[in-house]
Amino acid sequence: MPAVFDKLGIRFVYPENWRLDESEAMSGEDTVTVYTPDGSFWMVRVLPPGLDPAMLVDKALETMRREYQDLDAEPFDDTFGDSDVVGCEMNFYCLDLTNTAVVKSFQTPQATIVVMHQADDRALVELGQVFDAMTFSLMQATIGS
Repeated sequence: MPAVFDKLGIRFVYPENWRLDESEAMSGEDTVTVYTPDGSFWMVRVLPPGLDPAMLVDKALETMRREYQDLDAEPFDDTFGDSDVVGCEMNFYCLDLTNTAVVKSFQTPQATIVVMHQADDRALVELGQVFDAMTFSLMQATIGS
């Protein structure tokens, strides 16, 4: 049975054996992170409405480039229902493993949402579909189908 997060004006489902960390939300940052048992993560941040999703994706990419100099990035655009989604897939090395991080951002009438997930590429084979399902559940609940 999946667990459900329903706070901060957002709702998403996640595996019940994953660890939910609301500590940033408790300290005033509207950010929630869900960690897999192996340390991979999926994160959502709720920001005020009207912010530029492309700028937020660019900021995330800039931050990742400072941490991982050999990072490769591929931007993408998508839609969900009538909403535009912008994002970027990033590939990099960490602890001698290839890793992938994906960041997406979109608008709702109430907020600007940023979603990010990251895993080493071996784990991503299995986790990618779970991360996508979590993001889908969030988008479906916040902007509808």
